[in-house]
Amino acid sequence: MIVYDINALTDKIEGSALTIGNFDGVHVGHQQLIQQVRKRGRRMGLSSIVVTFDPHPLRVLVGKKTPPFITLNQHKLELMQELGVDYILCMTFNKDIASMEPEDFVYDFLVKKLRLRELIVGYDYVFGKNRRGNFHLLQQLGQKYGFSVDQFMPVMVDGAIVSSTRIRDLVESGRVWEVHPLLGRFYSVEGRVTTGRQRGGSLLGFPTANILLQDELFPSTGVYAVWAEISGSIHAAVANIGYNPTFGNDYLSVEVHIFDFHQDVYNHKVKVHFVQRLRSEKKFAGIEELKSQITLDCKLAREILKMPEAKLC
Repeated sequence: MIVYDINALTDKIEGSALTIGNFDGVHVGHQQLIQQVRKRGRRMGLSSIVVTFDPHPLRVLVGKKTPPFITLNQHKLELMQELGVDYILCMTFNKDIASMEPEDFVYDFLVKKLRLRELIVGYDYVFGKNRRGNFHLLQQLGQKYGFSVDQFMPVMVDGAIVSSTRIRDLVESGRVWEVHPLLGRFYSVEGRVTTGRQRGGSLLGFPTANILLQDELFPSTGVYAVWAEISGSIHAAVANIGYNPTFGNDYLSVEVHIFDFHQDVYNHKVKVHFVQRLRSEKKFAGIEELKSQITLDCKLAREILKMPEAKLC
């Protein structure tokens, strides 16, 4: 259950096992940490809780100059909910919380309102005013207030720590295939289909859904083999992220051509799962050369998406 008001939980729980953090991307490290909290709660007869924040603390502390986030908040909450914990508490982060001493935050929120008994935090977790709260301080507070504290060690994939920064760098460089083992899924973005320049179907013979993205991370410009998800239905597709240099566009667009698909999806939400980058964006001499390249892109994308490793599940 996703909860936005901490007071709504106070009367529902007698004791809790919980973790707390931002969990951008909900990568495999986050997943294993949250699953550990769920198992601890069940074993000890406690409510399992994940505490996270919206907006992301960096947005409050730094402003909009922060790097793009791997998952928007609603998607993040849905991913965590799938992991089976009892409650996901999404607290509003503001300057008042940012200025709280870590001792006050732990007592006022975790101990008093969530009746904390078992706490598991990530290996690099810090919190509170001046980022003074850390694992060692939590251990001291645990002794004072009667809760235990464990530190979850980093998860390694291909000899390196799984982190949101590592995932972000891979996505931004277009290396989406390498992101899958870090997320446990293909990287995806979701947006609403909006009116484009009406060139895909009428001019090129490849109708496209033009996706309006929000303030989130998206891969570098180029052409990708993707899965397009519409109302829970999955379709093989190819996507172009870029400025369409052949036509001289001056704004970034995301256009998805869904194979063997003829429905009107204008104003529908489409989730695009990026599987493999096919090529970089290129300016073509004319429409016929562009059409020939799109034909080759579609053929290659179909072949990639038939691979067992390319399936969503």
